[in-house]
Amino acid sequence: MNTELYFIYDSHCPWSYAVTPLVNALQEAYPSMKVHLLHTALYEGKTSAGEEQMEAAARASGLKFGRDHIRYVNSPKNSTKTANLMGWLQSKQADKQLPVLNALQRAHFIEGNPLDTKHDFMDIVSDFKLSPSNKIFRDELSMDAEYVLEGIAEIQQMIGTTNFPALVMTVDDNAIFIDHSKYISSPHAVVDAVEKEIASFK
Repeated sequence: MNTELYFIYDSHCPWSYAVTPLVNALQEAYPSMKVHLLHTALYEGKTSAGEEQMEAAARASGLKFGRDHIRYVNSPKNSTKTANLMGWLQSKQADKQLPVLNALQRAHFIEGNPLDTKHDFMDIVSDFKLSPSNKIFRDELSMDAEYVLEGIAEIQQMIGTTNFPALVMTVDDNAIFIDHSKYISSPHAVVDAVEKEIASFK
């Protein structure tokens, strides 16, 4: 059985943060599954998800948001450099994508790290022994990040929505669109649901 998981997200989106535990649960259940983390690079330093969305995501998921994140929750966010780093990781060290995303989200949503300058990333780069080039930390999207956006457009056309976060799992020639809202409060329940879907293919 050949399984792949596609997660369309933005590192600075509270709903994406709330859905990442589902990705973790699925990766744990299917350790050989290939995971594609596809960053939308939505935030360009002009807008933010804001307090209302953060509070709704917290209520739905039960996840905590740190005091420093809450303090600046309405300040404009910029996820360009994170999109570049994640695009680079996907092409160079794909096995580290999910642990790094978890660390980045913890830094942003718990510790209040804006992830907006090169310095903001240095602890995570060091912890995971990464070696991205300086161009990753420029203010424009890298070629790897642009390539990811092309992949997102193809998937969005297939599933008929540009909404994100979005989760799609492929099992051989079959695709399962996972409605994350059903499992956001109980991430491991998604594994049972997926197993039922897979059983129906046989």
